Amino acid sequence: MTSEDLSPRDRRRGAGPPTRQLVEEVLRAAIAAPSLYNSQPWRFEVGDAGATVRLSLDPARLLRVADPHARAAHIACGAALFNLRMAAAVGGSRVIVRVIPDSDKASLLAWIQLSGTHRAEVWERELCAAIPRRQTNRGPFNNRLVPPGVRAELAEAASAEGAILHFPGRDEAARLRRLAADAERDLLTNPDYRAELAHWVSDGRQWDGIPTDALGPRSPEGREPVRAFGRMRAVQTRYAWFEEHPQLAVISVRLGGPRDWVAAGQALERTWLMATDRGVSVCPLTQPLEAPDAWLVRGRQSGVEQPQMILRIGYGLPIAAGALRRSLAEVTDWIPADD
Repeated sequence: MTSEDLSPRDRRRGAGPPTRQLVEEVLRAAIAAPSLYNSQPWRFEVGDAGATVRLSLDPARLLRVADPHARAAHIACGAALFNLRMAAAVGGSRVIVRVIPDSDKASLLAWIQLSGTHRAEVWERELCAAIPRRQTNRGPFNNRLVPPGVRAELAEAASAEGAILHFPGRDEAARLRRLAADAERDLLTNPDYRAELAHWVSDGRQWDGIPTDALGPRSPEGREPVRAFGRMRAVQTRYAWFEEHPQLAVISVRLGGPRDWVAAGQALERTWLMATDRGVSVCPLTQPLEAPDAWLVRGRQSGVEQPQMILRIGYGLPIAAGALRRSLAEVTDWIPADD
């Protein structure tokens, strides 16, 4: 990037490409995003002395059985993109994003420019600070209801990224939980699905996937409101009582293509970080969305929207931070300036 690429305001301020340290901080925030089975299906290509970042799908890390159309992978990359935006904003860099999932290079999802200066707003600082604290809480929640004011904030967060957040009533939430349990049971009849699941959810995971000791307890009554992962539990199963009426939220988008999936991922992460900042625990329930009849997730109030994520929300005990992550070197390519 040359000085001619900068806006007049940025040239007056002497702004230029970000430092390598800032770019690395931004990418560390990006890779803290959630992904199905913690598969981390993203790659970053940094060019122009750190001024541009290309976000792509990593074909080697796609879930061929659970996610045959790469919908969940697009959502994960969208979540990573949102984290990148927040970290860059807090780092003082102006961010320009162009989402291009329909480009000639099928795996390329977004082009990001980091240049100029930006004074982070309060909400950007709050959400960025929540990135390292965001976790999937598979434990029991108490029976305290998420207040209407917090629900409104979560809905506003999703809306700001082009998505819709619905809060199903008690009967609809019960239907969705049954749908999730039925979908998981049906998926587990596929031996290829079970093999893929066993690869990603197992003991000894160090950099990706889900170790069995992170799966949380089971309910003594069965049908706990969390994913069972085919009962791939640690040898000594733990039991706990879950909340009587689990609260759910459903994130939907207007359409259902790759660009909308990336938007859903940004909405998911913005909503999840807002929940984290407000002390609300979150646990995704994706089983029905992995099944052929995912349209059944759509409730009466959803109209023709396309559901993309079900979230169980509430108030649970704190859990240890620090989910498994690959290193920056494994997910990032730095392009020399003269290339």
